[in-house]
Amino acid sequence: MSLELKFDPRTIEHLGVKMYSTLPPALAELISNSYDADSPGVVVEFTEINRTPKSIVIKDEGEGMSLYDIQNKFLVIGRNRRDDDGDKPSDKFNRLPTGKKGLGKLALFGLANEIVVDTIKDGLRNRFRLNWTELLSSNSIYNPKIEIQNQPINRTSRTQIQLSDLKRKSPFDLESLADSLAKIFASDSSFSIVLKKGDILVPVDGGRRYKDITPQFKWTEKELIKDGSPYQGKVALTLVTAETPIPPSTGLRGVTIFSRGKLVNAPEYFSESTSSHFFQYLTGSINADFIDLLSEDVISTNRQSINWDQPEMMAFREYLSGLIAETARDWRKRRTEEKEREVRVAIGIDTDHWMGTLPENVKGSVQSILTHMTKNEEISESLKPIVKALYDIVPEYPNLHWRHLHASIKDGVSEFYRNAQYGLAADQATKMYAARIREIAKIDEDGTRLADVFSSSKSGPTIAINDLSTSSFRNMQEGQGHLTRGLMQGFRNPINHAPVDKVVPEVISELDCLNILSLVSYLGGKLDYAEKAASKIDKNSS
Repeated sequence: MSLELKFDPRTIEHLGVKMYSTLPPALAELISNSYDADSPGVVVEFTEINRTPKSIVIKDEGEGMSLYDIQNKFLVIGRNRRDDDGDKPSDKFNRLPTGKKGLGKLALFGLANEIVVDTIKDGLRNRFRLNWTELLSSNSIYNPKIEIQNQPINRTSRTQIQLSDLKRKSPFDLESLADSLAKIFASDSSFSIVLKKGDILVPVDGGRRYKDITPQFKWTEKELIKDGSPYQGKVALTLVTAETPIPPSTGLRGVTIFSRGKLVNAPEYFSESTSSHFFQYLTGSINADFIDLLSEDVISTNRQSINWDQPEMMAFREYLSGLIAETARDWRKRRTEEKEREVRVAIGIDTDHWMGTLPENVKGSVQSILTHMTKNEEISESLKPIVKALYDIVPEYPNLHWRHLHASIKDGVSEFYRNAQYGLAADQATKMYAARIREIAKIDEDGTRLADVFSSSKSGPTIAINDLSTSSFRNMQEGQGHLTRGLMQGFRNPINHAPVDKVVPEVISELDCLNILSLVSYLGGKLDYAEKAASKIDKNSS
């Protein structure tokens, strides 16, 4: 029996050499053949001599090909295996076929001039040779050279394809090639891909695809595909945003669509407008096997794009555009929360709490400044003192801080003020001022009678707030008494005599509270002189 390949040489030229002239997509087609052959994996071995490529060998442990399969399947260009063999799962690994157009085999001619296929099926070995130059010089029919025909062998199945007289002249970069292949295939635990050159082994797996980016946030179909969606259960996805913008050179910007474990649409955003900052950070993958089940073939020949004008694909694209938009909104929200957390860690300030204590007419401006200062990717060391300075200028509860409350009342009123109990805060401050007067004067009085300790007598006031050496000092002394009397008469006594269920009148607003605290703080500060004088007398007495 002789073998023959029927073709138009121009078909081989355009679909073989032109489409598969680069290594990753060409190898991807050969690797797909091993996957469809139900092999547990594939090894691609590269040989160089003095850094010049000499051969590529693809080995798998799949079901192999018989002589009949070679003639009626492998050598038929454009054969749709799903129509001929049925679109059904494989026997061993339950895989659905990835091949459909029958053009992947032309990848061989994109890489090499000399091709040897050595295959075993059901214990029979067949080997044949294809030559690119001889093929092109043939007149529509080419007869590959059979080297071994139906040779019995003590082995069930396997296939090895050797490519030599390579068209590639530059050395093989296994790491770069593995990165490219990882972007073409979705991870499948039942199928291993290993690249080999000498003693170097480089596995190709899903983790390699994103090895050059640092993920920050992640979404899956569980978060994005709602119950009742027409794509629920039909689509699996993983969307990832990186911590920093993804370099365009990585080829990872955008979302890749896979069907049956293989790329069918190169990374994109499914949106007409991609000007948002968000798109620089987005990558991910969508597994949509239903695309292969459509009655119309919507996958391009080179498996780089989908025909989005097809009605079902048009609806799918619109749906994906909505998912990406929803992800963008959530990304902005998460980024803001994460940035605020980073600020808290970097500068030791709880910004959420801080913002929550600011009056509305202040919060917006401070938040705008903070957002602008922290919009960069990292909280730099130079930013920390600036944020802290802003915090010092506009601290928590700025209205209260601006009053610079005297230490004698600050701790006692802060809890009431933080809980918006403004009347109780003012009342507590007044009580603490009265208690200080009683302690310094050593009296047991309350209310307006406390003011009497500041009145002058022949022996002088009970409590002097200065040395009374000048007219101004003496006026301040009298004023301390008047202000104390007014505080007790106008605020302290009304509160003390309020109904039991309204200990603090509802008319005490935050501004009222701050004004009273300011007055008490002023008066309390004047008692410092008397406290020091009393302490000095006690020391001398002892």
